[in-house]
Parts: sequence; C-alpha cells; structure tokens
Amino acid sequence: MISAEVSLYPQKTTNASQIINGSLESLQQYGLQTNVGSISTKVQGTEEEVWEGLKTLFDEAQKQSETNMVVTLTNSAG
Repeated sequence: MISAEVSLYPQKTTNASQIINGSLESLQQYGLQTNVGSISTKVQGTEEEVWEGLKTLFDEAQKQSETNMVVTLTNSAG
C-alpha cells in the first residue's frame, strides 16, 4: 500500500472548483480510499492504483485548463 496527498491547481480559469471536483470523480474507478480536504486530497491503495489514479487525475484536469499538481507520496503506515 502507498498513500499520496495531492493538490490540483487549475490555472487561467474561473472554474477551478468544477475542474478539481470533476477530476476527483475520476478516482472512483480505481477503488482508492480517498479523503477530500479543503486544500488537498489523500488517496491510498496499491501502488498501481495510486499511480494510475494520479495520472488520470492530472489528465482530467489538463483537458480543461493549464494545471499544476503537487503530490507527496509515502509507503509508511503512519
């Protein structure tokens, strides 16, 4: 299992919240455990699920705007 804390920052748009929420919905297909916060989202799953989920998250956001994504990954249980 690995965990990631991820933040999306859509650029040059007035629809940032819609882009973020729509992109987060794409994580559902991977069965990841998610905890959505006000600034970042924590996801947990197998390495494959997390990496694929992060790629999909970024891909969905970049379809709608230039996007910055910040990710912290860990394999620790804490």
